[in-house]
Amino acid sequence: MSTALSRSRVGSAASTTVKYVSLVVAVVITLVPLSVLVLASFKTSTEFGQTGPFDLPASWFNFDNYVEAFQKGGMVEGFINTSIILLFSLAGTIVIGTMAAYAIDRFNFRGKPLIVGLFLVATLIPGVTSQVATFQIINGLGLYNSMAALILLFMGTDIISIYIFIQFMQSIPTSLDEAAMIDGANRWTIYWRVILPLLRPAIATVVIVKGIAIYNEFYLPFLYWPSQGTISTSLFRFKGPFGAHWEIIAAGTVLVIIPTLIAFVFLQRFIYRGLVQGAVK
Repeated sequence: MSTALSRSRVGSAASTTVKYVSLVVAVVITLVPLSVLVLASFKTSTEFGQTGPFDLPASWFNFDNYVEAFQKGGMVEGFINTSIILLFSLAGTIVIGTMAAYAIDRFNFRGKPLIVGLFLVATLIPGVTSQVATFQIINGLGLYNSMAALILLFMGTDIISIYIFIQFMQSIPTSLDEAAMIDGANRWTIYWRVILPLLRPAIATVVIVKGIAIYNEFYLPFLYWPSQGTISTSLFRFKGPFGAHWEIIAAGTVLVIIPTLIAFVFLQRFIYRGLVQGAVK
């Protein structure tokens, strides 16, 4: 009896040790590159070439690299363009996603299993394989090299959001719909007054997860809006005149990371709670 108990305790201690060691290793792997980036952003050009990656900068108050990156790297334009794209893309995603989820969950119609299956197939197909056809469509609509192209693509390429809304929709009892119908409400009123307010946790999850994805997206803005810059493509401008000034590139990268980091720190509980609830429901 005591031997079995001792083995159980040893096994539990070993499991706990492995768990914490793996977490520490993951944290180190994540923080080491970020630490090198932050240290480099405070160094002068001469100091960057003469010191190692982990050497501390001579002054923590040297913000010249940040000022130069912000002013000459088009960061202001990038922040403004990205904010506009985020606003319209997220609004369109919420409207289209919640309406699609409401129709799929609440209505029975011919071909419903096929539509749900096609949504699933769409999530399994790598997006890069359809870029030729997508580019032809955008170009045919006359939207190439415009902000509207990015907004349209971000609104229409997120099947995962629809699935998140469907999972939450299934937790809302249909008796609420029936009670609203008895009071004389039509389907639009039920969706707008009853269903949509109850989907706020799912909406918060989609806004946070997709908002960060849009903010970090590089490929679509670079391909479909080459004449202007977003916050992700602004960094690409440093490859030319700033190609040899890695300390300025590091400062620009830190400026891009800060908004995402702040959003994640303050909203992480909504991300985890929303994803877990959506998975369970």
